[in-house]
Amino acid sequence: MDFYQIIQWMQGQLQLCNQRIEALENQLRCAEEEIEKLKEKPSIQVGTIQYKFDQLKVETLEGTLNIGLNPQDVQGIEDFAIQNGQPGTPMPPMEMMQRSLKMEEAVNEYLESGLPAFISEAGGRIGLKQPETYTSFITNDIKKQLPSRIEAHLKSINPSEADETAMEKAADALKKEIENGVLAFFNNLPGTMKGDPK
Repeated sequence: MDFYQIIQWMQGQLQLCNQRIEALENQLRCAEEEIEKLKEKPSIQVGTIQYKFDQLKVETLEGTLNIGLNPQDVQGIEDFAIQNGQPGTPMPPMEMMQRSLKMEEAVNEYLESGLPAFISEAGGRIGLKQPETYTSFITNDIKKQLPSRIEAHLKSINPSEADETAMEKAADALKKEIENGVLAFFNNLPGTMKGDPK
């Protein structure tokens, strides 16, 4: 490269630098004009926005989760007539207590292991938002009613047929009763707590 070519190359580089500087100065001038325009515009004032969440808040769930007889099914009470018209002879108290404890153990196991999944699945079917949040409330309510419901189911077993199979059938009937009670509870919740926007 001779001296003349070097000077020509340097002149080309200077021209490129000048073009870049001019472009940057133009961009800076545009940005400053934008800033001035924004400063001249009146600022937007946003007042306070008050939301009325009290209308949506549920402080307590009141009522009773009925397992067994439901107040809405009172017309069906006549169906509870004693089968065959023959009242069974009562079980001896000791045997009744043992069966009651055994049945309570089976139902409590279901309340701990099976019921939460049923609540989640049943709540999801009707479009309930976060049905698992009701699990503890429902379980506690069921446990309060459990002794009387176990006693009622044990009394329905004929003492002459009171074997292991009859006990399992009674426990299954009580579990089904619990599930029906949960479904009735979910179906009677207000629409705002379910998926529909009523």
